Amino acid sequence: MTNKNCNICLPPMMLHSLEHEQFFSPRCIIVNGPVIVGAGPSGLAVGAGLKQQGVPFVILERANCIASLWKNRTYDRLKLHLPRQFCELPYFPFPENFPEYPTKNQFIEYLESYAKKFEINPRFNESVQSAKYDETCGLWRVRSLKGDGCLIEYICRWLVVATGENAEKIVPDFDGMQDFGGQVTHACEFKSGEIYQGKKVLVVGCGNSGMEVSLDLCHHNASPSMVVRSSVHVLPREILGKSTFDLAVSLMKWLPLWLVDKILLMAARLILGNLEKLDIKRPSMGPLQLKDSQGKTPVLDIGTLQKIRSGDIKVVPGIKKFLHGSVELVNGQVLEIDSVILATGYCSNVPSWLEENNKFFSKEGLPRTPFPNSWKGKDGLYAVGFTRRGLSGASLDSIRVSQDIGKIWKQEINQRKQSVTVACHRRCKSHF
Repeated sequence: MTNKNCNICLPPMMLHSLEHEQFFSPRCIIVNGPVIVGAGPSGLAVGAGLKQQGVPFVILERANCIASLWKNRTYDRLKLHLPRQFCELPYFPFPENFPEYPTKNQFIEYLESYAKKFEINPRFNESVQSAKYDETCGLWRVRSLKGDGCLIEYICRWLVVATGENAEKIVPDFDGMQDFGGQVTHACEFKSGEIYQGKKVLVVGCGNSGMEVSLDLCHHNASPSMVVRSSVHVLPREILGKSTFDLAVSLMKWLPLWLVDKILLMAARLILGNLEKLDIKRPSMGPLQLKDSQGKTPVLDIGTLQKIRSGDIKVVPGIKKFLHGSVELVNGQVLEIDSVILATGYCSNVPSWLEENNKFFSKEGLPRTPFPNSWKGKDGLYAVGFTRRGLSGASLDSIRVSQDIGKIWKQEINQRKQSVTVACHRRCKSHF
């Protein structure tokens, strides 16, 4: 059976079921392998693993390029927060001439080289509108809208969700925001503090993005005030010349998590001092335990604390409401400000397009099963990039996913070959 719009064939039983249910539409494509949603580092890593095993696949990407988060939604001064050895994707190391903490542009260059090496060619400008498992034929139906308005349906055996934890920006709804009158920008739209020179800027959020945006504003002679609404762990990026993350990984091989946390906090206190004097409170739970249980990443300081101590960056409490040209804080203080930058983070967009009966994903769009078993669901559903462990976690999951799919794919290919061989043998015997 053939269809002029379907470029790859599936086993006869599946094709018969599809024909019976009238699945074929003028824009239907059958994929003899998985559909991967997302062409960021996670999707590329899965694609590379599948290429290694000869498994065909299709990657759908709503943007016009790979790694659109890195290319289009990050600030210019961004560098990898962790040493490069913890950020490499499988089967392809960083160039030896790259620094320990590659810049944004160097990382993008690395990802482009990665895609080229493994001949990964995503289908760009295709936004997945829905994905649903059809129990009648045991296949996934993935509907994608192209930039030209054309709707395409992909039929596949496996679905890999690689859109990650940071697919959509989070924009809080503050009281009075509509009356503020000044410029309000999310950190994903912030490129440089250059355009804020001489302005009073309120940075909402004190994670790595909030800290680095505030620092960049200082470097461009702006006057930032950073909202620290809740407690946060701030650690030095390096301890005694060694990456803090690298040190933590080494210690966890020999010591329990709670003890490693204590060691890190003692070192942070010695190097950074008492942060409560800067109105920055630490959570009661240790940084690694907090990351492991709630996914909250500790801030790695690259100079922001020094600017806070000097008064160049002001730390302020939570927001009560916005006024025209100013903001009222929860302590009653009113600040005159020109602009607002929301370093309020990102969230998953999986619930907006994935329809599943088994509820592998939570309503927040994250796997319900904790790491390290969060990569595989039922009915051929996989997830990569949702471990809350950055690029290293995504790399581990991508290897598991590609190997699991490759194993099943090869078994089915062999079974088909055996079936064809037996059928031919029977036909030959019938001629005698």
